[in-house]
Amino acid sequence: MMHFDWPWMALLLPLPWLLARWLPTAQPQGAALFVPFAGRVAGDAGTFVHQAPRWRTVLLAVVWALLVAAAMRPQWLGEPQPVPTSGRRVLLAVDVSGSMAAKDMAGGYTRLQVVQKVAGDFIERRTGDQVGLILFGSRPYLQAPLTGDVGTVKRFLYESMVGIAGRETAIGDAIGLALKRLRENAGTDPADAAGQTVLILLTDGSSNAGVMPPRQAARLAADAGLRIYTIGVGAASGQGLFGLGPGNTDLDEDTLRAIAETTGGEYFRATDARDLQKVYARIDALEPSSGHDQWYRPRTERYDWPLGLALLLSVPGVLFGGRRWH
Repeated sequence: MMHFDWPWMALLLPLPWLLARWLPTAQPQGAALFVPFAGRVAGDAGTFVHQAPRWRTVLLAVVWALLVAAAMRPQWLGEPQPVPTSGRRVLLAVDVSGSMAAKDMAGGYTRLQVVQKVAGDFIERRTGDQVGLILFGSRPYLQAPLTGDVGTVKRFLYESMVGIAGRETAIGDAIGLALKRLRENAGTDPADAAGQTVLILLTDGSSNAGVMPPRQAARLAADAGLRIYTIGVGAASGQGLFGLGPGNTDLDEDTLRAIAETTGGEYFRATDARDLQKVYARIDALEPSSGHDQWYRPRTERYDWPLGLALLLSVPGVLFGGRRWH
């Protein structure tokens, strides 16, 4: 579509008419030449009169309008284009071990289902960021690499199932996989990629599987500049569903707290769905998203069109002046 960047220049359109109306007519200066036989010459040869024909007046008006149009900076606006953003990179590591099937955080829902709802809303709010998803049990799996398509990451989280990665919990290996993926994305500068990325690790148990110890993995993450927020979920001991059942007796809070402190993050405890919502809201405040996607419309200057046409139309106005003999 066509757009005028300086539309206020249209106020110049009536300027020639105002000047002709309000400025005084120019008077001849100096002494006049007296010719006694001027009347006879006029009678024989006619009178020289400078009078602009109507077509020339209209032509000059069109030329002026084109000059004003050029001064208004006409621009052609192209289709909106997305602007690449350098938002935060957020990796979510979600425990899908066998204990995530417990129903002690909300009536009738498993721990994983509660996490899927609350963490899914968190993912949806990360507009403008790159989000990735790691699912871990006995082994960690990269379910979704870092991407700006948060809708797809949310769908992958909703499709996860308890036990899909094994029944045990390998916290250290999940951190190790996150570091490996960051190094692959960064190429020759892994520290730069990790320094711009945060890992949110959620689990309901202690690390009882895998190769790498969690605290050692935390030290490697700290060396790479990766900040880790840890979340322990599940009802506290003796606070199972409706006050019945043992609740979460396997959670290793000391290790989760040590991981967060080593990497410069924080540890959070969530015993029900409301607690978990507060946790993700807190992380949102600590690591605010980049906001909505940015767009721009390419602009092409088109002032040369009216300017060139004005120049072309001014040629006959100059060559064919307004002189007439009567």
